[in-house]
Amino acid sequence: MRKLLVILVALVSAVPAFSQKTKEKKKYDLISRAGDHLMLQISRDSWSGAADSVSSHIKGFSKGANVYIMLDKPFKGNPRFSAAFGIGVSTSSIGFKRMYVDIDAKTPTIPFEVQDTLSHFKKFKVTTAYLEVPVELRFASNPNTPNKTFKAAIGLKIGTLLSAHTKGKNFQDNAGNSISSAIQKVSTKSYFNTTRLAATARVGYGNFSLFGAYNITTMFKDGVAPDTKLLQIGLTISGL
Repeated sequence: MRKLLVILVALVSAVPAFSQKTKEKKKYDLISRAGDHLMLQISRDSWSGAADSVSSHIKGFSKGANVYIMLDKPFKGNPRFSAAFGIGVSTSSIGFKRMYVDIDAKTPTIPFEVQDTLSHFKKFKVTTAYLEVPVELRFASNPNTPNKTFKAAIGLKIGTLLSAHTKGKNFQDNAGNSISSAIQKVSTKSYFNTTRLAATARVGYGNFSLFGAYNITTMFKDGVAPDTKLLQIGLTISGL
């Protein structure tokens, strides 16, 4: 009986220690956590809401490139979730075939000039660059191994227009014969909305994820063009 009592006391005494060890195993070591403090993005870009006559002349690989430096703050109650915010630059280039976009015109609306039967630039693009502040709500299934775990994030980013320009290369006649190899570049913000708000989402594994960003605000000022919005879909490489 005495031996049984001793064993029972020993087991009861061991329960708190065992429970403490179990709780400690559930804790996350965030000291060396890689919080995706650097994000590099490359994207396939398109314009949503543009006139059909404009959309039909968007050709080639319209592309974008974004880079952000972020701060990541895990939630104390559940470190799998975190809030992140930062600063960075976002660029987009939309390519056109047989169309000239006259962003330096003095007309009330921006001219999109179709050049199907006219001399034209072989390559023509509209490029914008924004300084942005992104904010994300993030999820990592295992914060202890951020480079080897499922990740997802949703967020918003607000930006201000740094520059907008068009660039034309290789001027040709209607038959495609070269007239001039000179490059024409026109820079002006006059038709563009200088403030941008976009919704964002990411999902992936480790340092790689697919992302999407869609403008809530329009690219151009009210009344100068249809309600055109930028859509970016691409790859994010993150780390540090």
